[in-house]
Amino acid sequence: MAVRDAFFRPCYPSCLLLAVLTIYAVLSELPHRYQEGTSSPVPFMHLLQRLKTTPRAGWMRFGVPNCESISDHMYRMSILTMMAPSSLSSKLDILKCCRMALIHDMAESLVGDITPVDPVSKEEKNRRESETMDYICNNLLGKFNGGLNGQDIRKIWQEYEDSETLESQFVHDVDKLELLLQMLEYERAHHQDLGEFSWVATKIQTPEVQEWVQQIFWERVQLWRELGKEPKWNGVTPPSADPSS
Repeated sequence: MAVRDAFFRPCYPSCLLLAVLTIYAVLSELPHRYQEGTSSPVPFMHLLQRLKTTPRAGWMRFGVPNCESISDHMYRMSILTMMAPSSLSSKLDILKCCRMALIHDMAESLVGDITPVDPVSKEEKNRRESETMDYICNNLLGKFNGGLNGQDIRKIWQEYEDSETLESQFVHDVDKLELLLQMLEYERAHHQDLGEFSWVATKIQTPEVQEWVQQIFWERVQLWRELGKEPKWNGVTPPSADPSS
C-alpha cells in the first residue's frame, strides 16, 4: 500500500498546516469550545475524548485501516511501565512512570500527532505542545482544586519532555517499545511491511527494554519467513535466533 503524503490528516483541523500555529487557531476550528476558567474539571474531561478519537499519524501515513488512537497507545504504554522487572523497578518510581505514560501525548488532543516526516520543525513542535499544555493546565484546570491537578500534570509532562530523569528515559523507551509492538501486530493483521518504523529500536537505551525488542523482532523474523518474503529492516539487524532461548 502506498505511503500517503506526510501531512495527510483528514480528521485533523486544517490549521495544523500553518507554519506557526497558535492554540486558539486550533480551538477556532473545533465544533465545540471548552469552557475555560471554571472550577469544574468537566471541560478537561471532555477534551480527553479527542485522544480517544484521534488516530496515530504514522499508521495513517501508511494507510493502515482502523488504526489505533492516541489514547490506545498511551493506555498500553502505562501498562507496560508496570512490567518493569526488579532490576528496573528498584530504581524507578513506577507510579510516576505509569502517570507519565498517560500524560506524555496529552497535547496531541489539540495539535495532533506530529511525526518526524511532517513539515514541522522540532522547535515548532515543542512550542505547539508546550502552549497546548499551558492552555490545558491553566485555562481548563487552573481553578479546579486550586490548580494543583493542572500543575501536577504540567510538571510530569515537562519531566518527560526534558528526558533527564530515569523515569522519563524509561517512559521514552516504552514509547518506542509500544510502537514496535503495534508495528508487528499490524503486519500480522494486514501482511503489510511496516519495517520503516523499526529504526526506533536504535534509540532505546534501557537494556531490559532492548531485550523485549529483540523478542519482538524475532517474532517478526518468523512472521515474514512464514509469508515467504523479506521485510524491511531500517537501520537495525534482525536477530538470527530466538533471544529468549
